[in-house]
Amino acid sequence: MESRLAYRIQELAYGALPANIRNMLVEAGAKHSKIRSAAGRSAQTLLMPGTTLIREWDEREYRVTVTPDGLYELNGQVFKSLSAAARHKRSPVSNPLKASTWPTLGSTTLDDWDETADKLPHGIGYLTEAAKKKGIKFGIWIEPEMVNPKSELYEKHKDWVIHLPNRDEYYFRNQLVLDLSNPKVQDYVFGVVDNLMTKYPDIAFFKWDCNSPITNIYSVYLKDKQSHLYIDYVRGLYNVLERVKAKYPDLPMMLCSGGGGRSDYEALSYFTEFWPSDNTDPIERLFIQWGFSQVFPAKTMCAHVTTWNKNSSVKFRTDVAMMCKLGFDIKLADMSKDDETYCRTAVQNYNRLKPVVLEGDMYRLVSPYGSNHTSTMYVGKDKDKAVVFAFDIHPRYAEKTLPVRLQGLDADKMYRVKEINLMPGANSSLSGNGEVFSGEFLMNVGLNLFTTQQLNSRVVEVVAE
Repeated sequence: MESRLAYRIQELAYGALPANIRNMLVEAGAKHSKIRSAAGRSAQTLLMPGTTLIREWDEREYRVTVTPDGLYELNGQVFKSLSAAARHKRSPVSNPLKASTWPTLGSTTLDDWDETADKLPHGIGYLTEAAKKKGIKFGIWIEPEMVNPKSELYEKHKDWVIHLPNRDEYYFRNQLVLDLSNPKVQDYVFGVVDNLMTKYPDIAFFKWDCNSPITNIYSVYLKDKQSHLYIDYVRGLYNVLERVKAKYPDLPMMLCSGGGGRSDYEALSYFTEFWPSDNTDPIERLFIQWGFSQVFPAKTMCAHVTTWNKNSSVKFRTDVAMMCKLGFDIKLADMSKDDETYCRTAVQNYNRLKPVVLEGDMYRLVSPYGSNHTSTMYVGKDKDKAVVFAFDIHPRYAEKTLPVRLQGLDADKMYRVKEINLMPGANSSLSGNGEVFSGEFLMNVGLNLFTTQQLNSRVVEVVAE
């Protein structure tokens, strides 16, 4: 940098070198340089080997180093150009979804389902296409049962809104609820999904939210049958969902309502999963998932890794989420390089173990209630493979821990026990790790899964030999 500034000052004071001299120097440099240029790049654009280019983006620092071959190294991978390095997918998630809300001006445009030009000048189609090029599936977050009092929909169809005509309107989150007992409203709500899918067929996932309770309860459509409103509303909703399912049978949708406010088996006829709670603190999730598991299987419950409770490690948060339908709601900037490496490995393990976790039998080994620890186990239908999750929440000092007896195995089979989901460079401290035990031993004697470490987690794979 100093030499460049000095040359520029000299150039301004005394004039630049003549063009023929500059060309001669460039040719001489190219002839005698030990740097081999990559295809398509002139000698004038080459950087010396070992040069490190640093850029900050999204609150994260990236370092690209020039190799002796004139290529570029980023995070251990070599690229032919800086553009290729910039395009490299760094997500630890193997099949990520790009989540987006449509009403991009927030609550002031709820239910006016048009792109906002100043925020999405190229429309949703541009986003779905860009995601597709990067190998990312595009998902969208909608709330079609709600309406905002400042929207065009409200102004044109106030009779579609549940409200008492002789009372002041009460807004929850600046919202009111549409009257789904009305067939015209059902057509409209179905149209929200149908229009999106017709116009943007690459949308791969919907999160269907519903955050406002019904207030000032009155239906213009039902007239003298107001006592039917709650039942007819639900029937109207299921009519809409039935139409969506019939036209888009393979479209995955998550059911969400103020957290876990809407989770029932009838709704799961139309949704692939539901959101148990907006509370994603991993400690609270251990209790939430334990409770929901009394009624719902793991395959129905979304569990995402977030930044809640930074006292817990990304490993702890991920291990908790792996007991249900794993997802990530976290920026790469909030993870270290080791965290990213761990997450890639954890996702690979999860994908391999999905048949056991999502389709196997669950055994609740140690309850988080009345204990400083908890453990849950999943066993495959053929009893050849199992995975055990164990968590130390807040153990007491020098607490005496006891072995955890496994369940659901075949007493006559031999099983190899191996701890997985370890952080990069970490070694397992599990007693018996890598060894073979009989199912009878594991179910009657057990494994020493717990420790006295705060917010510690273990994932143990158990495979029949």
